[in-house]
Formats: sequence, C-alpha cells, structure tokens
Amino acid sequence: MARRPRGTGCLYRQPGSEIWWVQFHRNGQRFRESTGTDNKRKAQDYLQDKIAEASLGTYSPLASQATVAELIEAKLTSDKNNGRKDLRTAEGRWKLHLQPFLGHAKARDLSTAILNKYVERRQSEGAPNATINRELSLVRAAFHAARRSGILRVIPYFPMLTESNVRKGFLRDDQYTALATACAAEGLWLRAAFEVAHAYGWRRGELLSLRVRQLDFPARTIRLFDTKNGSGRVVVMTEKVQELLSACCVGKGPDDFVFTRKGQPVVDMSKAWKRVTDAAGCPGLLFHDLRRTGVRNLRRLGVSETIAMKISGHKTSAMFRRYDIDDESDLREVARKLDEKQKSNFGHSLAIVQPKDELQEDKPKVKVVLVQ
Repeated sequence: MARRPRGTGCLYRQPGSEIWWVQFHRNGQRFRESTGTDNKRKAQDYLQDKIAEASLGTYSPLASQATVAELIEAKLTSDKNNGRKDLRTAEGRWKLHLQPFLGHAKARDLSTAILNKYVERRQSEGAPNATINRELSLVRAAFHAARRSGILRVIPYFPMLTESNVRKGFLRDDQYTALATACAAEGLWLRAAFEVAHAYGWRRGELLSLRVRQLDFPARTIRLFDTKNGSGRVVVMTEKVQELLSACCVGKGPDDFVFTRKGQPVVDMSKAWKRVTDAAGCPGLLFHDLRRTGVRNLRRLGVSETIAMKISGHKTSAMFRRYDIDDESDLREVARKLDEKQKSNFGHSLAIVQPKDELQEDKPKVKVVLVQ
C-alpha cells in the first residue's frame, strides 16, 4: 500500500457510522473532527479546506465545534456580568426569534446567505427593519466577541437593513403650555419629569432612576451615573428645573428617588402619560418624543453638536443626528430669519405688482417695485 503524502491528512469512518471524519496534523498536534456528511467527495473537500486553514494559521479547533447558541449564551453571560440594562430585551430577541432559526447551526457554517434567509423570514412575519437590525446586531456582537477570544478567526458579513421607520414625533412649541398644565394636574412628579426631559432630552429610565444625592442645588447641577451608554454626565439646572426638582425633594433623604407617587418610586408612567397627552390635545405623543424635542431645541439655540451630545447622552454623532430632525416649524424659522436679514441689509422688501393697464390674460406682465 502506497504511503500517504505527508501533510495531506486522511478520511475515515467511525465503526457503525456512514459519516466521514477527517484527521490532520498542525504543528505536530493531531486534530480530528466530523465532516457531517456521508459523501466522500464532499468530505475530501472539507479536509482540504481544513488543511488550508491550518497552513494559513486560521484554523481553530474550537470553531469547528462551537454553535451559534454557545456564542450567544457567552455574550449574554458577559452582558449579565457587566450589568447591561438591556439584557432582558436581548434574551427575548434570542429566545423568541434567533434561537429557533439559528440556534443549532455551527458557528463556522453561518454565512451571509443564511442571514439573508433569516431577514426574509422576519420580514414575512411583519418585523420592521429596525427590529431585525437589533437582532442581527446581537449575533454580530457575539461573533466579534468570539473572534477576540480566539474561538473564531473569520466572521461572516452581516447584512444590515435600511431603517426607514424611524419615528419623527415632536412636541410643538404651541403644545408645551397645555401639556405642562396637564402634567401639573396629574402630579408634581410628572410635571418635573416632563420639564427635565423637555429641557435636556433625557431618557425616561434615566429620570425615573434619579436619586436625591445626584442633585446639587447650591451648584445647580444634576449628575447622571450608570446611564445606557455607560458614561456619566453633568448638566446645570435651568431655573424652572431647579424649582420643580427642589419641590420633589422636600423631606427626602439622599438615597430616596426624586420622582415618587404617593410615597413610592414611579416605575410605570405609561397610563399617566396617556392621560395627560389626551388632555393636552396631543394624543399619541410618546414620552420618548421629548428626547427628540430636547435635541432639536438645543440645536435651535445654537448649541454645538458636541455639547448637545454631552447633555442628551448620545454617544455617537450618527445616533444624535437621528434625533436632530428638522420639522416644519424649523423651516418656518429659517424663512423668518431670511426675511429679517433681507430687511436689515437692504431696508426694503421686494413686492410683485401687476399694473391694471397691463392686465392681459394671454400675456400677463409683471413689474417689480421697491417698497420702502
């Protein structure tokens, strides 16, 4: 029997099995793994791929066995250890949608084609693009973590979808007074929470977790810790914010929550918010829309993007610009400023006058005159 050439590896079968296994050596170490097929030609191709990976230094024995489920579970465990606030959401995405489709797949077998099939399936179920992107982002993060730890050497391309369903809700300036009045009627806590969110564009969770010790009334500052993006920040209170928060903190200790209702911390404000928005004539307005409104107001005041991001807590410019959306009132403000500049620079405005003696339906003539 001819001797097998060195470095070519070999195929073999386990007793009583039709599945082909491969065996090859790397740096003097022997590796064996199943090809998962009973087709000898496919098994031979598989062996050649593994030998090529070994020669290029990209072969990982752990990657050959690791499943997508194992990588996701490792990612979720890491998030839990790091106290990630969105852990429950990530677990729900995995168990409800990702695991049934990808859970049993080998990590090495996950490809862009398989990911595209997942996208197609989720779209057929009516899932919006933003939701699908968040699900794919979880898998992508798990694969990047596996590569950093040496389990994977190569990760597939993850097809991210265009998010055309970004919400664009704002609180208009003419709605502010009515909504502030309705919030005050509901309770001091909601009036104060509304004012802070409207002023700084903060998230609801950041407000409801605020404690008295984070407020420095002599210095007029509020300090946030353990925020969503992992970095704290400081803002200076406006006079109205200071007045309302001072009233909320009367009789409370440093560790007490700022926003309380009947002596208990506010946990869910959805029903109260619906009542006040209905009463103020702006039904459907989300509390989160105040975040977008706050960002818009900061930019209207001429606050630089860098400072506005520090106030609102946006970590990236891309995410900040998703909230910094112009609405019709912004465009009207631009037109007003242009009118003021025209009058200031030239001392007159242009008016279009059509003389009576030149009124002809077939050949209308227009004369431009200066109006002092």
